Amino acid sequence: MKHLDFHPKLVDTLKSYDKAQFGRDVTAGITVGVVALPLSMAFAIASGLKPEAGIFTAIIAGFIISVLGGSKVQIGGPAGAFIVIVYGMVERFGVANLIIATAMSGVLLFVMGMFKLGSLIRFIPISVVIGFTNGIAVLVGLSQIKDFLGLKVGNMPADFFGIISTLYNNLSSWSPQTVLVSVGSLAIIVLWQVGLTRWLKRPGQTNQVKTELHGKLGNKITSVAVILPGAIVALVLATLVVSLSGLQVETIGSKFGGIPATLPAFVWPDFTWQSARFLLIPTLTLALLGAIESLLCARVADGLMGDRHNPNQELMAQGIANFVTPFFGGMPATGTVARTMTNIKSGAVSPVAGMVHAVVLLIIVLVAAPLANHVPLATLSAILMFVAWNMGEWREFLHLRQLRKSYGATLVAVFLLTVIFDLTVAVEAGLIAACLIFIYRISSLSRYEAVSAEAQPALANLQGQVDAYRLYGALFFGTVKLLEDIEVKLPSYALVLDLKNVIYLDPTGVDTLSSLARKCRKERVRLLVCGLAYQPLEMAERGGLLKTLRANDLYPNLDSGITAATTAASPID
Repeated sequence: MKHLDFHPKLVDTLKSYDKAQFGRDVTAGITVGVVALPLSMAFAIASGLKPEAGIFTAIIAGFIISVLGGSKVQIGGPAGAFIVIVYGMVERFGVANLIIATAMSGVLLFVMGMFKLGSLIRFIPISVVIGFTNGIAVLVGLSQIKDFLGLKVGNMPADFFGIISTLYNNLSSWSPQTVLVSVGSLAIIVLWQVGLTRWLKRPGQTNQVKTELHGKLGNKITSVAVILPGAIVALVLATLVVSLSGLQVETIGSKFGGIPATLPAFVWPDFTWQSARFLLIPTLTLALLGAIESLLCARVADGLMGDRHNPNQELMAQGIANFVTPFFGGMPATGTVARTMTNIKSGAVSPVAGMVHAVVLLIIVLVAAPLANHVPLATLSAILMFVAWNMGEWREFLHLRQLRKSYGATLVAVFLLTVIFDLTVAVEAGLIAACLIFIYRISSLSRYEAVSAEAQPALANLQGQVDAYRLYGALFFGTVKLLEDIEVKLPSYALVLDLKNVIYLDPTGVDTLSSLARKCRKERVRLLVCGLAYQPLEMAERGGLLKTLRANDLYPNLDSGITAATTAASPID
């Protein structure tokens, strides 16, 4: 690598930036800042951290990702996908080691971007992505049942069976008042976010007046639904109801003592190499998941904006954000789909909107932090229930019968492994399964066929003396059996191989061809290779295959090779 290609998207967008664009970005940034407030607190609490950890992450990481990122409109911050991983790490290793693992994942993300590995994330099969995304959604929803029902449980376990067992054993401790707040909050979110906007978008059919009124109000209230989402409405209404009615439900103030109205302070964890060496797998998991989430989110944003993000720059920005944020009380961060979509729908045109969103959250913390004391945890659990439902691609399960068995099996396997065991195990198993399936499919497309006398009349009277074969596809470690099949039935004089339709040759393929050449030399059978070009030719040169063959045994096409084989030739050395 000659130089570090570090070029944030902000640099390009500011070249033609004007006041009108700034106005749109400020409006979008304020909107996203308001939306991010409850989500950030909810994600942190669900991850076993204090609510301010989520807010500080949205402020610091959100600002860094917008300033240094490779996307115009992506919003960074805490995400639901990290809840299960972070909760498990906090339970097992503690907050200090979470800081170390997050910072280490930041370094890894930066290195991935520096070595231009951003595009490789696209090679992860969609079945694996959907499988672990749906699995995370189930675990996020499952983790919220405790606060949704108001169960009297101390610390929830991190594993699936432990969660199920704990919930079952404590169901009798549910709180009717908490359930009332939870169900009411969820109903508000669903009706506001889904029911109202759908009704307003549906054209009226009874009379012209209703249709006109419907159309005028539709656009206005739909815009309001974007600027003021159901989560904020539920949060405000539930907080007011709980405060005024005196309902006995747990709040942020009663559990965490509120949110500090101060700037985040630098925290240096108790670092030891003994603890760090156990964090390798969690670090890899955080980095891989963060890369996948952020780049998938950026691709979705590109489709809506008609833009193209820089995946490597995005990974470097994510890396810097995840290295810095944990030392100021934050948690792992990545690109967030919901907030990015809100940003786009609110009119954002540049990374300035993301910077404004971070500043808005900072102002809220400094000015209105005491108000968060009265926010009921039941409402935050309802918000996360809604987020978990929207996170999953549930329709994929309904279409399993219509999909290829290998795709469906991989999706279901990754889903079950994520839910029952661990996300790391699920992704590893999914990638291995996808690689094996890919190898099988490529090998099934590779084949050989004998050249008939009808296609090459010169072979008509030479059956058993001169044989010719055409090979198709790829000659790699999964398809070398094709050459082994040819080797067991060698002719008496010459063997012609047409490799014109071989698109890929790997070292194992080269080694097997060299072995075939040596076997032919031993049996005094002339081996003629035809049509080597592009990558197979380059690999044959690098692998020493051309040194194994005689100079006059390489031909540009099948016709010339068969002509040489069927005429008088020099004896085999």
